[in-house]
Amino acid sequence: MSTAVSLVAALIATLFFFDLARRYRVSPRPHTAAYAAGIGFFALATWAFWLGTATGWTSASYRAFFLFGAIVNIPVLALGSMFLVVGRRAGHIMLMLLFPFFAISIPMALAQPFDAGALPHGGVPNGRDLWLDMFGPRLWAAIGGGMGATIIIVLALVSMVRFYRRNPRLVVGNLSIVAGTLAASTGGTVLAFGYEWGFAGSLLTSVTLIWLGYRIAVGRREVVLD
Repeated sequence: MSTAVSLVAALIATLFFFDLARRYRVSPRPHTAAYAAGIGFFALATWAFWLGTATGWTSASYRAFFLFGAIVNIPVLALGSMFLVVGRRAGHIMLMLLFPFFAISIPMALAQPFDAGALPHGGVPNGRDLWLDMFGPRLWAAIGGGMGATIIIVLALVSMVRFYRRNPRLVVGNLSIVAGTLAASTGGTVLAFGYEWGFAGSLLTSVTLIWLGYRIAVGRREVVLD
């Protein structure tokens, strides 16, 4: 079941990426570029998840899943919100802060050894079983995911308050985006309890709600995700 659900989630995330890329081509703006990159990373992680559950996990598929899904995608989506809601100056400052974060976390996720023999033939691997050292990829995933999700949710709420009366469509769209972000954040908790189908479901729910919120917020007007 988790394989089929993750396949649908990967297809939706890919279509969402192309939607954002098309929007950026029409109106190139930094927040659209960041959102497209973040959703693109989400799509890559979901395809890696589908491949791992469908054919068996390898070191490459799990590292891709963990890197794009747990470390880089949420901070990059948060960068898009920072550019859009706070402004270009704040976005550029956050971008500069992300450089050292990625310079440390990406090589660590790609190179830090783990026991490939511990990868299960089915189901979803748990990073705690593969990387015993907390001060490794797991730590950077916790920092990036926690701070990124907080920024996305806080800035979405700020935008909702700002446009409560002037743009009800934007408020509804932001509610959907917040719900999608929370769905993604609960995926790891669901997985910790051993419900792999629930984790796949969180991926599908998250990308669907975020894309729905994006489309509601955009409407026929200028792109606004938060």
